[in-house]
Parts: sequence; structure tokens; C-alpha cells
Amino acid sequence: MSGTVRWGVLATGGVAAAFTEDLRSLPGSEVVAVASRTDASAQAFAQRFGIPRAYGSWAALAADDEVDVVYVATPHSAHREAAALCLEAGKHVLCEKAFTLNAREADELVKLARDRGLFLMEAMWTYCNPVVRRMTELVRDGAIGEIRTVQADFGLAGPFGPEHRLRDRALGGGALLDLGVYPVSFAHLLLGEPDRVQADAVLSPEDVDLHTAMVLGWSEAGASALLNCSIVADTPQTAAVTGTTGRIEFPRGFFYPERFVLHRPGHEPEEFTAGAAAGAGLRGLQFEQAEVVRALLAGETESPLVPLDGSLAVMRTLDAVRDRIGVRYAADDLG
Repeated sequence: MSGTVRWGVLATGGVAAAFTEDLRSLPGSEVVAVASRTDASAQAFAQRFGIPRAYGSWAALAADDEVDVVYVATPHSAHREAAALCLEAGKHVLCEKAFTLNAREADELVKLARDRGLFLMEAMWTYCNPVVRRMTELVRDGAIGEIRTVQADFGLAGPFGPEHRLRDRALGGGALLDLGVYPVSFAHLLLGEPDRVQADAVLSPEDVDLHTAMVLGWSEAGASALLNCSIVADTPQTAAVTGTTGRIEFPRGFFYPERFVLHRPGHEPEEFTAGAAAGAGLRGLQFEQAEVVRALLAGETESPLVPLDGSLAVMRTLDAVRDRIGVRYAADDLG
């Protein structure tokens, strides 16, 4: 692939709109098509963002020969269906998080992409953020010694009524897959897949988790993570990594940070910021978008920043947490 990367956007909700807004400012990219389940929604989205083609079906977008890569922005309950449809049509795919409903579905997508030699990436924008990348460099270089604890939380107060998608079990509702994926992915970024998973939750009448607390453990590393997610409480939304010789603290919004502070004994606190790299007026999605464009132009089928094996590991951990708290989806019974 050379020249401009031509994007298709699958779904027309708020996340798709934010993504498209940032993408319009990214050099080397062009949004050429959008699809929804209804023609009216697709047409309205296309008119709003000046997109030349709008489709009232996902299949029509997947069949568009002038689309190079599709951004899947549906609820995660439809990720496997939508992403597989595009991969089977020969399209590269960037798929929103949580990657799928469960690890089995994620494994099916990864195998499909690898069998067909197509690019596939979970849209974990946190991993592509320059501030987070700087943090991982410091940790790797021993700035805080050996990691002992990771703390992270992401909670919203709502209220979200029974009719909201976050309380709809058919749509993969609950705090864990929508919000908990961020703290879990943050811990995975630093320590990999845990070998111990404990969890406790408060469930809704619809049997989705309203609030989930997790303790993950890594026996060999001697580390643990304390993680929380909620759709009934506005948590601090912060993160901290503590090692044997220091700690790193992220303020509110750790999953799309503009800064963090490094604390070490005998040193003044050091603040690290994104600076000009952040991009004025953008939401922070441009970093994952740029990584997709870079990989496609380089002929790569997987991103080293958001590796597929890492996404599979996160899904296995999310599955383990759901097993502990008793949340099941219909897709869990299809394997």
C-alpha cells in the first residue's frame, strides 16, 4: 500500500463521530465511506463529516473496493460479526475495545486475520499515547526498579437506566468490558498476563456488573494490581505504578493522559508531558490512527504497540473476571 490510506467507518455513534473528527486531521488518511444498519443514519453521518459514500448495510461497506481499512465502532457485542465480515472481504480492520465479548471470539478474529494476511488491531488508544509510551520506556529502563503494584480505576456515575446499553446484557453490558478494559489493559501493558485473578462485583437486575473490583497477581514478578470499574460511581480515574525505587502517578483520565509524575527518593518530582505532540483540538485518537497508517504503509499486519497476542491475553483476563463475578453473555455458550 502506498499514498493515502482510505478509511471506512462502520457504525455512526458517538465514538465513531469522535474518531472521524480526529481522523480528518491526520495526514495520509481519508474517510471515503461510512456504514450503518440504516441508510438514514449513514447518510446523516456522511453529510455531517463530508464523506462521499454512505451505506445502509455493513456488507456494502465491506464490498467497497476503494476502502483499505475499516474502523469498527459498534457495541462490542457486534465486534466479532462486523470485523469478521470486513476481514472476509479482504479489508484491514481497526476494532474498538473491548476487542470482543470473550476470548474465543477474539481468537477467531485473530486467526482469520493471520490466515488472510490482513492487518488487525484493537483500538486501545492508551497504548499509542506518547505519554504512556514514555512511561513504559522509563519503567523498562529501571526508573522505578521492579514493579510491585499497579493501581487503576475507571468509573462513571451515570445514572444509566435499565434501557441503556451499559445495562443491556445482549449488548455485552456492564462496567467491565466498557470501562474495566482500560485498567486491565494498563496492568497488562506493564506486567503481561497475570497468573492469578480475583474479583468481586455488584450485579444489576439484568445480571451485568454495576461495579467490579479486581486483584490480579503475577507470581514470578512478585507484583499485584488493584483495579476497579463502575457504572454507578464517578471514581478518580487515576493510575499509579509503584516499584522498588520509585513510583509513577497519572492524574484523572489516565487512559488518555497528557502528563504523569515520576517520584523517586532523593529527587524532586519530575513531570512528563506530551507537549506539542498532543495536537490542539484533537481528542487523542490520532495516535492510534497514525499507528494504523504507519503499519499499513509499511506492509505490517500487526502493530508492535498493540500486539494481537496482548489483546488475546486481555480478553482471557476479562473472561476470568467474569467467571469470578458470575456475568455471562449468550456468546459464551456458543463455543
